[in-house]
Amino acid sequence: MGDREKKTVLFEQVARVGKALGSGKRLELLDLLAQGERSVEHLAAAAQLGVSTTSAHLQVLRQAGLVNARREGTWVHYGLAGLDVYRLFEQLRNVAGDRVADVGRAREDYLDSGRPAAIPPTQEVSRDELLTRVGAGDVTVLDVRPVEEYAAAHIPGAISIPVEELPRRIDELPSGQQVVAYCRGAYCVLAYEAVALLHAAGRDALRLHEGMLEWRVHELPVESGTTATATAIAADPAR
Repeated sequence: MGDREKKTVLFEQVARVGKALGSGKRLELLDLLAQGERSVEHLAAAAQLGVSTTSAHLQVLRQAGLVNARREGTWVHYGLAGLDVYRLFEQLRNVAGDRVADVGRAREDYLDSGRPAAIPPTQEVSRDELLTRVGAGDVTVLDVRPVEEYAAAHIPGAISIPVEELPRRIDELPSGQQVVAYCRGAYCVLAYEAVALLHAAGRDALRLHEGMLEWRVHELPVESGTTATATAIAADPAR
């Protein structure tokens, strides 16, 4: 029979990860970091937090082994510590959505606040279908997240036009092709807004089901950098 005190210590150490996840703001920071590496200042602005508060939250996540940090000059950049952390965050979100009714209601309330009524959730395309269609060259992929998130990691071949710039830049998209817009993930409204804007401009558009978080969890190909030329996704559609 094992030592009772040592068993208690073991579970207390495991609980450090649970405690780090026990903050809505820290979960929001993980959601942002799932888009790619970011500086403290960029995270603070995106989460509408002070820099010192953001840094404190990141230290809790780092001490739990959930994020890594690297210094570049005077800037400190954070990123998720590994694919297992992406999966942990996605699974936490899924379990909460399945088991806590208030989560589902809060998600729908949030999405409805930014999702035009004219764009039902069914107007979407799956990851596998998108890979197949881009391989065939019959669709344009549009990333509507902020430029820094696109630069950190994006679907190969995607064109970057942040949603707030889309009304004046729609003509940059190739004509005669259906557009598939994507954003951060299942808790993101940006792609809904983009599809509504494209429809209003007379363009054929769909939304990618979910987004970059889920794309990375499924280990699908990504690129980094700011080149916005539309090229084919060089990936096996069966992945």
